[in-house]
Amino acid sequence: MIGGRHKNLIASSGKTNNVLDCEDGITVSLKEPKGMRLWEKLKYQLVEYHSLPGYLRDNEFILGYYRSEWPLKQVFLSMFSIHNETLNVWTHLIGFFLFLFLTIYTAVRAPMVVDFNSLQHLPKMIRSADLHKIHSELLNCMPSLPNMPDLLKFKNELRTSVTSLDFSSMSGWKVMELLSKCLPEQFSHANKSENHVLNGVKYEMVDVMAPLVVHPITRWPFFAFLGGAMFCLLASSTCHLLACHSQRLSYIMLRVDYAGIAALIATSFYPPVYYSFMCNPFFCFLYLGFITLLGIATIAFSLLPFFQKPEFRSYRASLFFAMGLSGVAPIIHKLILHKNQPEALQTTGYEILMGILYGLGALIYATRIPERWRPGKFDIAGHSHQLFHVLVVAGAYTHYRDGLVYLKWRDLKGC
Repeated sequence: MIGGRHKNLIASSGKTNNVLDCEDGITVSLKEPKGMRLWEKLKYQLVEYHSLPGYLRDNEFILGYYRSEWPLKQVFLSMFSIHNETLNVWTHLIGFFLFLFLTIYTAVRAPMVVDFNSLQHLPKMIRSADLHKIHSELLNCMPSLPNMPDLLKFKNELRTSVTSLDFSSMSGWKVMELLSKCLPEQFSHANKSENHVLNGVKYEMVDVMAPLVVHPITRWPFFAFLGGAMFCLLASSTCHLLACHSQRLSYIMLRVDYAGIAALIATSFYPPVYYSFMCNPFFCFLYLGFITLLGIATIAFSLLPFFQKPEFRSYRASLFFAMGLSGVAPIIHKLILHKNQPEALQTTGYEILMGILYGLGALIYATRIPERWRPGKFDIAGHSHQLFHVLVVAGAYTHYRDGLVYLKWRDLKGC
């Protein structure tokens, strides 16, 4: 007490200070900046689960460290502070920047996919090849072929290109195209024998050089997947950051988040379906149309108000899981159609791993493991939604590697 026993305490506020008038005639002056700082600290404290408004109550096993109805400025700044959504924000925000980098890298550095490991013995084979005999054979079927100096120039360029791994400016592309057109039966793998020699050039060299005649296929299905992944990751990160601001913003952001998940699953089908069935347009458009319509229907369903309620958590997970499970049909069809292609098995392995990662993430999300075992112990780190985020990024990256195999396969072999 100040100056004895108090019966009444009246606080009056001004622009410059706060004044406390006591019954005993003692006045205590508090400077406003200190009082305001104390108020700010109290106002933006983290709260416990039972203090949350109903729309923010989603996981009763996470007991504390919640932000509740903060102003937008403090909400944005909270991405650099510790609370139970910090890792949810950053796991997918880092994932977004990872896929942004992969998109730029793929567009700039990998316009054509060539297995350079198979070219390690190419310089030696070029030196041992008799280009005069190749030229003579080509002249027999195509008299308009450029003169021998051009072939010698091609030989020198090929040596330089193998050393620098840069095939973008080789004049020899035209020569290799003429080889494939002029000598189709010799370039056919079906007629290859181990000891057969084509005019002094071993088939080993032909097998290595022929794939260099690359006609890059369209990249839009691959970039559609990368776009879907980036949209999903950025939408999720933004949702976890902003949903605590108000009920209306939470309503909007949750629907954007669900739309992002549906977009990721739908666009994940595009590279496998398009590149597996690009030579079978009927099945290509059938599978692409089906998954696109399913994705649109899922997004529309997620806009319904009841869809975001906590009691529908398992239904949300099951819907997205079923959407992903629909990819089993085109994968089996691909294996039947391309059973003799090693790329079919390789891509299927990636797709199975991706499905396991996504499925495990959905299971953890729906069951809320491990926080349901020890409520309050995983509030900051290690709860189910954070594990779900990590598995989504891992699954999406696995699918990116899968897409690179498809690009290499179709670039080199076409239909």
